[in-house]
Amino acid sequence: MSVDTADPRAAANLLIRDTAPAPAPRPAKPRPEEEEETWWEKWQLVVAAVGCWTFLIAGVLTERFMGHTPIVTGLFILAYIFGGTFATIGALQDLFLHRTVNVDLLMVTAAIGAAFVGGWAEGAVLLGLFSSSNALEHFALGKTQRAVRSLMELSPQVATLITETGEMVVPVEELKVGDTVLVRPGERVSVDGTVLTGESSIDQSAITGESVPVHKTPGDTVFAATINGQGAIKVRVDRLQQESTLAKIVQFVEDAQENKSRTQRFTDAFEGKYAIGVILFAAAMAIVPPLVFGKPWDASFYKAMTLLVVASPCALVISTPASTLSALANAARHGILFKGSNHLEDTGVVETIAFDKTGTLTVGKPSLTDVVVLDPEWSEAEALVITASAERLSEHPLASAIVRGAQERGLPLSEPEAFRAISGKGIIANVSGQEVAIGNDAMFAEFGAPVSPRALAEADRLRSEGKTAMFVGDARGVRAIVAVADTIRPAAPGVIADLKKMGVKNIVMLTGDNATVARAIGEQLGVSSVQADLLPEDKLTVIERLKKEGMVAMIGDGVNDAPALATANIGIAMGGAGTDVALETADVVLMADDLSRLPYAIELSRKTRRIIKQNLTFALLVIITLVLCALFIGIPLPLGVVGHEGSTVIVVLNGLRLLRSLDK
Repeated sequence: MSVDTADPRAAANLLIRDTAPAPAPRPAKPRPEEEEETWWEKWQLVVAAVGCWTFLIAGVLTERFMGHTPIVTGLFILAYIFGGTFATIGALQDLFLHRTVNVDLLMVTAAIGAAFVGGWAEGAVLLGLFSSSNALEHFALGKTQRAVRSLMELSPQVATLITETGEMVVPVEELKVGDTVLVRPGERVSVDGTVLTGESSIDQSAITGESVPVHKTPGDTVFAATINGQGAIKVRVDRLQQESTLAKIVQFVEDAQENKSRTQRFTDAFEGKYAIGVILFAAAMAIVPPLVFGKPWDASFYKAMTLLVVASPCALVISTPASTLSALANAARHGILFKGSNHLEDTGVVETIAFDKTGTLTVGKPSLTDVVVLDPEWSEAEALVITASAERLSEHPLASAIVRGAQERGLPLSEPEAFRAISGKGIIANVSGQEVAIGNDAMFAEFGAPVSPRALAEADRLRSEGKTAMFVGDARGVRAIVAVADTIRPAAPGVIADLKKMGVKNIVMLTGDNATVARAIGEQLGVSSVQADLLPEDKLTVIERLKKEGMVAMIGDGVNDAPALATANIGIAMGGAGTDVALETADVVLMADDLSRLPYAIELSRKTRRIIKQNLTFALLVIITLVLCALFIGIPLPLGVVGHEGSTVIVVLNGLRLLRSLDK
C-alpha cells in the first residue's frame, strides 16, 4: 500500500514578550527546504476518496432510477479513475521500476476484475474504501511526522543580534559563531550557545525532556528552542542553526524512521512474495473450478477477485511502521533518542544492564562528606579551615572538593604560606604559622608523625563506606580525618529498584575505582554485581563476557565510555544534550542528565513490541478468517473490502496509541 506521509513544514512562530519595542527585522532569506506542502500535495488523497464516493453514489442512484445506461457506466468509470489512479501509479512504479509486486496491484486487479464480470459498483466500493483508508493512514502517520517536525518548528526564525551600533533583529541563519544575541524574558532561545551575562531559568523540556526549568548563569550552556524565564540574558553563538542540538535531534529521529527494524524489513520483503502468491492462487481459483469441476466462470472469477482483496496484507505491512514511528516521536518528546527502529525494539529485551559508575550512577564530582576530629584541642570547624586553607593551592579534584565544602559552610579561609605536593601521598603546607600534613598513611610516615590505631580504624570505617579518607595532622600525629566521595545520584537507587521490578535480570556496575569503594557504592545502590579496578580495555572484556549470557545494554556518559558503548548490544549515553560524542556513538541517547529516563525508554520499547505483536496477530487473524470465509462460505466483495480496510485502519490507530506519554 502506498502511503504518502510527507508533512507540511509550517513556519515557526516567535513568541516575544519585549519590555521595549524591538528594532525592525531585516527581510528573511527564503528557505526553500522548509516550504510547506502545496494544497494538492496535502489533500490529493482526500480529493481522490471523495471523488470516488461521489461518482459511486451518483452511479448507484442513476442506475436505480434509469437502469444500467452508458451514463451509469461513465459515472462508475469516473469513480474508478478517482479511487484507483494513485494505487495504479504506485503499483506500476513498483512493478516496472523496482520489480516488486505490492498490494496496490492486488486492489486494482480486483476492482478491474469486478468490472469485468459486471460488478462495477462493487469494484468502485473497493476503490472507495481503499482510497479512504489511504487518506486516513496519510493523516494518521503524518501525525507522527508532525510530532517530530514540531520540535524543529519551536526554534525561532529570528534573533536579536547585538552589534557595535545597537540591537538588530536578523534571521537566525545569518548568525555566525561568536556573535552575541539577546534573549528577552519569555522568548525562545534562538541558538546553541554560552551565557555571557545575566541569569535566568530556562525550560529545556523540548531538548532534554526535563519538566523543571534549569537555572542558568554566565558560563552555562543553553540550547536553541528552549524557553527563557524571567531574566534577560546575552548568549554567545557556539553553533550555527543547522548544527544545533535541536537540528541533530530531528535529523536522528528522521534517520531512525528511515532505518527499518528487523520486523519491518521482514514484512516489507514478505509483501512482494506474498502478493505474487495471492495473485497466482486467485488465478487458480478463477480458472481451475470452471475447467475441472464445471463451475460457472462468473462465480469463480468473482470469488477470485474477492480473494485478491481479503488476502491482501495491507494491515500486516502497515502494522510495524505505524507503531515504531509513533514510539520514536514519543521518545523524542521525552528527551530519548533511539538511533534506529532496531534499537527501539531491542532495548526492551535486554537482560543485563552494565552501568559505568562515575558520572552515571554517581554525580561524577567529588564532595566533602565527613570531618572527624580526633584531637579535643581542635573543633570540627577549625580542622576544616586548616585543611581547606592548606589545599587551596592544590589542583587535585579531592582538594577542590574540600575547599568547596568549607566555602559552602561559610568558613573563612587563608592562603598557605608554604605548599609542597608529594605525588601519590598528599601535601605539606604552612597555615597561619603551623605546618600541617594532609594525605594517606605513607604521607605521615614520610612526615615522621605517628598514626594512631583510632585514626586507622576511623579511616577504615570511612573507606568501607566508599569514601576517600585523608589524615590531617602535624608533627604530633593525626589530629583529624576528612573524607571525600563521589556522591550517588539521588535518582540512582530508585532507578535500579525500578529496573529490577521490570525484570532486568542482571545489573552490573563497572568502575576503575578500588574494590572497597566500589563494593560500598554497589551495596548502597543495590546492583547485582560490581566489577572494580577496571581499565578501559577491561570494560570491553567484561561486556564481551556478559554478551555471551544474553542481550547487554551499556550506559555511560558517552565520552570515555565510547568503546564499551560500541561493544554492547545496546549502547546508551546519558546527558547527550550538546555532546557530539554521545550523539554519534550511542544507539540510544538520554538527552537529560537524568537516569529516570532509562526505565521509561525500556518500558516504551516493551510497549512498542507488544503493540506490534498485537497488530501482526490481529492482521493475520483477519486475513485468515476472511480467506476461509471467501473459500468455504462465500462472502460478497464489499463485505470483504470492509473487513480488509477496517483491519488496516484499526492497526494504524492502535499504533498511534504510542504517541501518548507513558507517565499518564
